[in-house]
Amino acid sequence: MQDDDDSFVYDEATGEWISAADAAAATAGSSAGEMVEVRDSVGNLLADGDQVTLIKDLTVKGAGQTLKRGTLIKSIRLTGDAQEIDCKFDGIKGLVLRAEFVRKR
Repeated sequence: MQDDDDSFVYDEATGEWISAADAAAATAGSSAGEMVEVRDSVGNLLADGDQVTLIKDLTVKGAGQTLKRGTLIKSIRLTGDAQEIDCKFDGIKGLVLRAEFVRKR
């Protein structure tokens, strides 16, 4: 006789069979508190609302505009990706910059 509470699933991270209850608890715990650290070109930790300065001239695809080195970008938002930040700039909607091209102000 097999009980439904004794079901096991294969955990690819560890390479072991674990109980379904343990797998569900591990999945819930890892997705709830997982924060990605985003660092600028010199290693400073970035957070939502920070101001950054461009360290390189960047051509914005689709906008026909170039953002010059030294341009101040206010109030950034983190996207969950360790290398991308979302920001607003006059005349450019939906601007996403790589963290390697900015420096925290």
